[in-house]
Amino acid sequence: MQTNTTKAKLAKGHVVFGAIISRYAPDLIELFGAIGYDFVMIDCEHGTMDFDHVEHMVRAAEVFGITPITRVPNHEDSTILRYLDRGVQGIIIPHVNTREAADAVARAARYAPEGHRGIGGGRPHDYNVGVSRAESTRWINDQLLVIPMVEETTAVDNLDDILTVPGVDVLHVASGDLGQSMGNPGPEKVRALMRQVVPRIRAGGKFVGVGGNSPSDAAGVAEFIKLGANFVTISAWGLLRLGAEDFRQRVEAAL
Repeated sequence: MQTNTTKAKLAKGHVVFGAIISRYAPDLIELFGAIGYDFVMIDCEHGTMDFDHVEHMVRAAEVFGITPITRVPNHEDSTILRYLDRGVQGIIIPHVNTREAADAVARAARYAPEGHRGIGGGRPHDYNVGVSRAESTRWINDQLLVIPMVEETTAVDNLDDILTVPGVDVLHVASGDLGQSMGNPGPEKVRALMRQVVPRIRAGGKFVGVGGNSPSDAAGVAEFIKLGANFVTISAWGLLRLGAEDFRQRVEAAL
């Protein structure tokens, strides 16, 4: 069974970085593992992957030592179960706006006594070879990251209640839908709200994620980290585009 290295790094006080991958691309996962990223967000809310695709991408992550985390498309227990049974070590759940919703997804993701995830064998349990059911379920519960998204003003209004939910490891604040829920006031007003929310989450005892970051805005990401963010997601395609643009500009400058 796999150790969740991203969860271990968070527990030690490190900031972790993850690339968002929204298409079936095991090679991209391998690349980000090779260059030292901590995790990948396999985006099944907006992406095109099916369950078999996710399982193959998890295998790529395991080989290259990078934590596989999936953003699931909805809050349904059956959806959460099927992604976790592929072997992902964390789930990111969109649009979690209340304490009740946060508690429901946290309990759906873990086995008893912390939750009610359905028991199955398969790859998360090493196919039940050489390990007892009690041992494997306890290990999986301990290694899992449950990451509700704070991406609507309703969630911000209910933040103090959401922070009390046991089994929630990270609250991930994302600028895109948060701005939409604010009426699309422009990026600076969205950032201003995020500047308030990020330290509130850390003060409430949870790790804090920030999403919707521009790969070219290193200073903006650093500002959130200084405010307490320690789980950073960034588009894999955006990072690749930035590298491609930077290479051509440097060549042209050298001519």
